[in-house]
Amino acid sequence: MRVLVACEFSGRVRDAFRALGHDAWSCDLLECESDSKWHYQGCVENILENGWDLMVAHPPCTHLAVSGSRWFAEKRADGRQQKALDFVQMLMNSPIEKWAIENPVSIISTVIRKPDQIIQPWQFGHGETKATCLWLKNLPKLQPTKIVEGRQARIHKMSPGPERWKHRSRTFEGIAEAMGRQWG
Repeated sequence: MRVLVACEFSGRVRDAFRALGHDAWSCDLLECESDSKWHYQGCVENILENGWDLMVAHPPCTHLAVSGSRWFAEKRADGRQQKALDFVQMLMNSPIEKWAIENPVSIISTVIRKPDQIIQPWQFGHGETKATCLWLKNLPKLQPTKIVEGRQARIHKMSPGPERWKHRSRTFEGIAEAMGRQWG
């Protein structure tokens, strides 16, 4: 299966699909943190029509996540929020038969549509909390693979710093593996 993992610089989801024999590629404006042999650095719009069977997209949440709602008025006024919503809608309107859009709890739920599922890292082997919404097209809901205790909000409580956004945006390996096994 040809798999596009949009807006992914870590390569985690892409690598989970590749490990199962799929022709999976990541795409991001940033260079890839892992093997960039299967990474397209550039705008996802340029490759959406390249015959993908499945897309797993992680659109930037900076102007969408409710964790930043105190800045929503400013982001609405200057158009940043609408531009982010338009990007999500463009991904949802792609010519790809199966897709999943992943984002934290955000205004996508009220402006575009409610998510099909909300998952937590602790359902997939990580003792942490981080509600993650999934909007799905022609895909089943992810089934938990390893429920664990110790549920901490480590990601939410991460110290401020220039790399904080990167650490917060990486997909947990257990979730990436579940995506590969269950959607591949």
